[in-house]
Parts: sequence; structure tokens; C-alpha cells
Amino acid sequence: MTESNQNAPLSLLATCPKGIEGLLHDELVALGATPGKTTVAGVYFTASQAVAYRVCLWSRLANRVILTLVRESMIDTAEQVRDVVARIAWTQHLAPGNTLAVDFHGRSEHIRHTRFGAQTVKDGVVDALQLAGQERPNVDTKTPHLRIYAHLHRMNLTIGLDLSGESLHRRGYRRDVGHAPLKENLAAALLVRAGWPERLKAGEPLIDPLCGAGTLLIEAAMMAADQAPNLNRERFGFHGWAGHDDEAWREQKREAEARASIGRKRCKAQLLGFDQSPAALTAAKSNAMRAGIPALITLHGQSLAQLTRPETLTAERGLLITNPPYGERLGELPELVRLYAQLGEKAKALFPGWTLAVFTGNPDLGHRLGMRAHKQYALKNGALDAKLLLMEIGGTEQPPAISEESLSNVGSSAEPTTEDRQEAPQTSAPKGSDNAQMFANRLIKNQKRLKKWLKQSGETSYRVYDADMPEYALAVDRYGDRVHVQEYAAPSSVNPAQAQKRLYDALEVMPEALNVDASKIYIKRRERQTGNAQYQKRAASGERFEVQEGAARLWVNLRDYLDTGLFLDHRPVRRMLGEMASGKRFLNLFCYTATATVQAALGGASDSVSVDMSNTYLEWAKDNFALNKLDTRLHRVVRDDCFRWLETANAEFDLIFMDPPTFSNSKKMRDTLDVQRDHPRLVELAMARLAPGGTLVFSNNQRRFKLDEALSEQFAVEDITGRSFDPDFQRRTNLHHVFLLRHKAS
Repeated sequence: MTESNQNAPLSLLATCPKGIEGLLHDELVALGATPGKTTVAGVYFTASQAVAYRVCLWSRLANRVILTLVRESMIDTAEQVRDVVARIAWTQHLAPGNTLAVDFHGRSEHIRHTRFGAQTVKDGVVDALQLAGQERPNVDTKTPHLRIYAHLHRMNLTIGLDLSGESLHRRGYRRDVGHAPLKENLAAALLVRAGWPERLKAGEPLIDPLCGAGTLLIEAAMMAADQAPNLNRERFGFHGWAGHDDEAWREQKREAEARASIGRKRCKAQLLGFDQSPAALTAAKSNAMRAGIPALITLHGQSLAQLTRPETLTAERGLLITNPPYGERLGELPELVRLYAQLGEKAKALFPGWTLAVFTGNPDLGHRLGMRAHKQYALKNGALDAKLLLMEIGGTEQPPAISEESLSNVGSSAEPTTEDRQEAPQTSAPKGSDNAQMFANRLIKNQKRLKKWLKQSGETSYRVYDADMPEYALAVDRYGDRVHVQEYAAPSSVNPAQAQKRLYDALEVMPEALNVDASKIYIKRRERQTGNAQYQKRAASGERFEVQEGAARLWVNLRDYLDTGLFLDHRPVRRMLGEMASGKRFLNLFCYTATATVQAALGGASDSVSVDMSNTYLEWAKDNFALNKLDTRLHRVVRDDCFRWLETANAEFDLIFMDPPTFSNSKKMRDTLDVQRDHPRLVELAMARLAPGGTLVFSNNQRRFKLDEALSEQFAVEDITGRSFDPDFQRRTNLHHVFLLRHKAS
């Protein structure tokens, strides 16, 4: 290509992550381009071919650089798209024998699939080439010589050539990206937003206290060394373009190599990274090596709790920047609440006068830092909404106050959930400021109150707290050195921001108050369930462990399901069943994980049948049997609707335990179940299976349950609810109801 052609202006489009279009505009200016219209996730610009190559090489923010060939409006049908593409002189862009690929984005009324759109564009290219007497090109979707960009939005069609090839955020230094990685160009944007280029000129150091694989550090180091981010890339999209000017490209690369060589030698910036993971630090070192700047970064194997300020770091000002995890799942919050609080504490203790930049997809966690953000930037991390929070670090900063609004009835006022064992109390929260320390003190007080009973009973799984303070509507259970937290969903009258803040307050003080590791706190939100929602997995960790209850060994899973596999409030009932079961034939209806059957079998039951609809929980029951070495020839599980099973069974039992859900409309059942409405029929069916002299233990957790009076006339009934709570559940004695029913003597 002649020099005049090389310098002729080209129409181009640079794409980028949403939220950094303004930064990309300024970067294009600095690289010698002339920006035009800014669009969502992109900036149009004009530049010479040499400057276009420079943008591909030097842009730290762009995803792709597109050479636009045509832009047409009022395009809707495949025929129109094909005609527009066919009018382009493709012989100037695709050399004979070279391959192509089409990246099609968007849709119209007639083009609803990207694959169909890409096929249509390809057909237009083939039409043009064959008309010009050039052979039909082959398609290579992985490594084509020429990648064609096609975008159709609101009947506006753009066709162009992708000069970048692979997305420019892929610098080539990162091999093992780990979980939810921060893209390289987004990391660069965060550094620009945090003022790193200006701070660098002022001689300020940079620290990432949670550096992971080192993306922020490496991008900062390449800026400090004046190294083009894509200097080490072997191939760009323009290498397969028929209009490529190799000499112009080589000149750009020679200049970049010279600048990097000088920049690395002159770089005096202090760049430090800390992480507790040896694997992460190994990845960071390897990435820095591949990026060509290993000597510019210093890495330390320290957790946030261990973080100290290096003696060599004497600067009064600097940048503390990090991208901590932000908990896409509710169960991750306990560790993260403490992590963010610890980050704020360490920042104020070790780096007063510095700037803290935190990139998070959960701004509510940002409140735990204990500092006000003087600037916030809304960005996207992939599909996730996120914010960059910039804070000046001082020793006395306080988190922004969240107003109290309509704080009434913080506990759930809903009816009991489907197949749910716990209910939120109906309470009214007093107005006033939160006091997380009062919550912590209550946990400590409750733990102390239970100490004597725990020592005598030997129990290790118990309830510590059950919405004792209405503004903290939580149930907190201990399972040895683990803690299971259930957040009662607040009604719509409660300010969600306030409810969220209080939850985070509670999670922050809980580890110290209960002397547990934050990583062993599991949290779930209890809401009204429908159908067989109790049986649905929340996660798939398979993380179960063994607990001891009396003589029984039982499997518990705190992470994967709404409930844990062990209803703690029924501990006294299970104990009673074990004491009553010697030599008895035992039936467990709505058996769940059959923990009551285990206690009955260990108490000497001659044989048992456990009935439930859920395969998941029946398998769990079998595992509980195996853990206690129970003979499965004597102790059977049956998958069935309990109504149907009782109607067709012909066996007799000496001891029956029936604990139905409050409500269920599971598809596995023949009809819906409402325990208040249906319990007379259930009890009558169960009593028909009860042998003379036997006992039916009937329980349910409908808070306002009333036993049908006709049952008291038909059978001998004893309400033992008051005796069915251990000390850890005596605060709320309407949590369940328990009755003993026997046949009346003739």
C-alpha cells in the first residue's frame, strides 16, 4: 500500500465494556485518532491505517477495533442484508484461498438467530467474490484469516472487518483465569478511574491486598513501564486482511518495543500484591513473567488479617486498589461481610492518607468498609452490575447512615411455609439506630444460659438465637463448630436496605460472639415455599458432616437444601420415641431423613417402615441407617404419598410417628395438603394402622393449629406440647404441637 493510502482516514469502531466509553474516547485521542459518536459499549472514530494499528497495539480499554465498510439503515430482511454485503468489494479484503468467519450481533423481525444472520452475511460475501471470479472461501470459526463483524440493531446494519482478531482484553499473559476473573481491559479501566496514571507520575505506590492472579498489578505495571498491552500478541485480525500494510505495522511494533525496553529499565514504581493463596501467588508470578514485567511486582503471601505495611513503604500517599469477591450467592455472605470490614480496618490502620479503590458487584458490602465513597462509578463486570468505590482513607471515617423507614413487623407475618419447619415470629421492631453489639451480647448471653444444659445433655446441635431482638429476625443454630443462620424474609413494609444492613451487621459480629470461623457460617433466607420447594437444592456442594444426637449419628448438610436434614426443635420428641420403641413395630410418616426412625431403631424397635415422597431424603435416610449400622431388612423406606400408603396398607404398628408439613401442593401428591383441614382424615387413617395398646405421636408446626374436637371424642388424646421443648427452644413454645393418641379402652 502506498504512503498516501496508508495515511488515508479510515472509518472505525472501537468496542469496550459498558461504562468506560468516555475513558475509551480519551484514550483514542491520546493515540492520535479522531473520535466521533459515542455509543453504548463503543466509540466511532477515524484514523489512518498506522494509527488503527497503534490502537490495536496500545489500547488498554478496547475489546475490538472494527474497520467499518458500510452502514445502512432500514434493513430488516435476510435478502436486504445479503444485498448490502454483496455490494462490498470483497476482493480488496479477502485474498484468494483465505478463510473467513462472521460474528453476527443483533436481530430483526425477520432475522432472529445469530447463526442465521452470520450465514446470510457469508452468503453475501460469496456472491460478491464469485461475481468477481474469485473462488468460494472456506469458513474457519476458530482461526480465520479474516473475521467479519456484522451488527443489526433497530434496522441499522453495520458491516466491518475485525482488525483485532481475538478480543484485545486477552493480552496473552493469563493462562489460568480462576473463578470469575476480572478482564484485563476492565482492570485497566479501574486503574484509570482511580487515577493511577497521575499517581504514577507523582511517585505514589500501588498495593492490591487481595491480588489473586495479579491482573490489577500487571496492568498497573505495564502502564508504569510504558509497555503496550498487546505487545506480546503474535497475531491480530489485520494480519489476514488483503489491505494489510506490513511495513506500517512493523514500524508501530518497533516503536512499542523500544518504549517498553526503556520503560522497564526506568520504572521506579512500587507495586505490591498480597494474597493468602499459594496457588494464586504462583499464578500471579507466572502471569507477570509472561507479561514481561516480573521484576516490577513484589508479591507477599499474607492474608488480609495478617496484612502489614512493609518497612520500605514510606510514601504518605498511595493507591490501595482491589477487586474482592462480592458474594453472588447468599451463602457466601458471612465470610465476605467480615472480609470487607477487615479491609476497611486494615486500610485505616496501615494506610492513612492513601486512597482506597474497591470494585464490587455488591455495593451494600461496601458499607462494611467503614468509609464514605467520595466517588462511585457504575460499571459492568460481564453481565453483573458493579461499582468502583473511591475512598480517602482516614482514621475516623464512618459508614454512611441508612435512614430508618417504617420499621415495623420485621419478622415474617406469613403463614408457615410449605413443608417448612421454622416460622418467623410476628413482632414489631422499635424505631431507632441499630446496635450490632447488642445482638452480639445476646448471642453470648444465650450461649452462656445453655452451657449447663449442654454439658449435662452432651448435645452439640442446638439453637442459640431465634429472633430474640425483633430488628434481627434470624434463627441461629449451632452444629458443633459450624453455624446455620436462617434469615426470616421481612414483609414488604420493611425498608429492604435497612433489612440488608442489619443482616450484614449480624454476620459481622457473629464469628467473634460465637467463637467460630466466618467460613463455617451458612446463611439461608426462609420464605413462603410452594409445592416440593423444600426438596429443591440451593447448591450442589455435597458438603455434609456427621453430628451426634444421643446414641444416634446423623448426616447434616448446611449448604445445599433449605433445611439441614435435622429438625432441632423435635429433639425431645425423637428422644421420647427412642424410649418408647423397645420391642415395638414402628411407622414413620412424612419421615424426611428418618432421624426419628434412627432413634426408634436404636431404642430397640423390632422393625420399622419410613414413608416419604422425596427420593432425595429417602436416600439420605438410607445413609443415616448405614451410619448407625441398622439392618435394612428390618428397617425399610417407602416412597409414596402418605395418604395413599395409609389407605392401602394392611400392616399394624405399635408406635407411629406422623409429622406432616403445614401445607403442600407437591405434584407428587394426589391432592394438596393443609394440615389444619386434613389432619382428622390423616389421624383416622393412621389410627386404623395402630395396634391395640399402641401410640400415635402426632406433630405439626402450624403455629395456630387446633386439634379437631371429634378426635378427642373418638380417641384418647394427650397434648404434650409443653413437654416437647428442650431449653434451647423454650422461648417459642408454639413452634410445634405434639399429641399422643391411643385407642380408647373397650
